[in-house]
Amino acid sequence: MKLQVTQENLNRALGNVAKVAIASRNPLPIVSNVLLRTVDNRLLVSATNLEIAISERIGAKILDDGAITVPARLMQEFVAALPSGVIDITLNDHKLKLTSSDYESTINGVSADEFPVVPEITTTQRWIIPGLVMKKSLQQIIFTASSDESRPVLTAVYLHSHNGSLYLAATDSYRLAEKKMIDSTDDISLLIPSSAMQDLLRVIGDGQQDIELLADANQVQFRVGETEIVSRLIDGNYPDYRKLIPSSHAVSFTLNKEEFVTITKVASLFARESAGSITLKTDSVNGLVSITSIASQVGENISKASAEVSGDGEVTLNSKYLLDALGAFTAKKITFSFNGKLDPCVMTSQEVSDYLHIVMPLKG
Repeated sequence: MKLQVTQENLNRALGNVAKVAIASRNPLPIVSNVLLRTVDNRLLVSATNLEIAISERIGAKILDDGAITVPARLMQEFVAALPSGVIDITLNDHKLKLTSSDYESTINGVSADEFPVVPEITTTQRWIIPGLVMKKSLQQIIFTASSDESRPVLTAVYLHSHNGSLYLAATDSYRLAEKKMIDSTDDISLLIPSSAMQDLLRVIGDGQQDIELLADANQVQFRVGETEIVSRLIDGNYPDYRKLIPSSHAVSFTLNKEEFVTITKVASLFARESAGSITLKTDSVNGLVSITSIASQVGENISKASAEVSGDGEVTLNSKYLLDALGAFTAKKITFSFNGKLDPCVMTSQEVSDYLHIVMPLKG
């Protein structure tokens, strides 16, 4: 293998691809390597942890075809440290020589024949999702997916169709977020590992490109320009979360988002001793919302803000979950609704009707 490639292109590709290998906990040594292969007069850069595979094709001047795998972390960090310009790459046996201006290094590689083969997607089903829509949707829901591997289904982002629209949803059983993306008459129901969706969010970039989605019974593939992400799907049935969403509310208020964030942040400072516990209370007579927090060793706090209030009641929440939810909204005003002290709290906005967030109250 002999080729020339720009530092900028190779650095971008390694930045998109190598992380899946660097972060891999798989005991198979080859999985910590990145694959470099010449394909159709381009350079293919690939990495996998056997659950997720990412590859990107970049322009290159190919002088001789070939393939090799090299340690992902070393390759990514070395190329990132090089100055911009052309990198000459030559493979002799299993030694990869890289030369750029005043830098010359040799990295010991492993045969590409040992690199895992990613099964191809066997489907004719294909969906196109605007990049900006997918990027915004993931930013609004992905943080609510669970990291508890004992319940694999909840570590997924649920991509599904409902009533003629395509939705993303995620929950860790303490909070839930749902985002309506695009109209779709197709039937789709996919449990995609949130780690794969994090990788997708990372490679979307400015979101100007459309995203092509393909899926079969076992895998899903996303194509973003010259980058492809293939992930295994999670087996199981996602909870019927729509049954959690109350059809009516005894108490609700609408509040400026910035004020809501401010009073919650101030209250959270006094809630550290109580695992972030804060109590939210409405006063419909005076049109006020107050948040109370108590720290027995430090003191206590009551933060108030004027709001459009309907009904009186109080509910105790985790301040971090509330702040995370508020940060995900792009609207200027947030409507917060609830019934009893243990019923789901629903956050919406009249300005943006395609996003819903639920936070479960704390008991006691």
